[in-house]
Amino acid sequence: MVNWLIRAIKKEDNQAVASLIRSVFDEMEIPKVGTAYEDPYLDLMFEEYSKPNSVYFVVENDGEIVGCAGIAPLENGNPEICELQKMYFLPKTRGLGIGTQMMEKCLEQARIFGFEKCYIETMPFMHAAQKLYKKSGFEYLDAPLGCTGHNSCPVWMLKVL
Repeated sequence: MVNWLIRAIKKEDNQAVASLIRSVFDEMEIPKVGTAYEDPYLDLMFEEYSKPNSVYFVVENDGEIVGCAGIAPLENGNPEICELQKMYFLPKTRGLGIGTQMMEKCLEQARIFGFEKCYIETMPFMHAAQKLYKKSGFEYLDAPLGCTGHNSCPVWMLKVL
């Protein structure tokens, strides 16, 4: 894939981002209950990530949104900890190094916001995602942090920024 770029979400991206996230849930048969799929703001990502210390990025390729991820304060958690949220990519973007670049962009922004640690929740069968997280310096935790409402995501990881 050529001609792709990582940029901040725009209001007009809301529908494409929600559609992308839902399509990945369907493709991977990720549980929809107790996950990001149920988040009430899934169709309003621009608005949700316009809040303080929050940012959401999309990967655009020839006008199409093909990936996305964001950083926000950890819900009901320590204010020094942010959460890497809703990192999803269409199949055609996987394995090209785009996820690594998106991760770097998100973690860089987390540092700019002043966060000291970054938390993530994921699914046990998402091996490629976990490989990227470990490569980026995330380590496994024995219990969740904060209270994200994603009780169907039993894998928790944390990175010191």
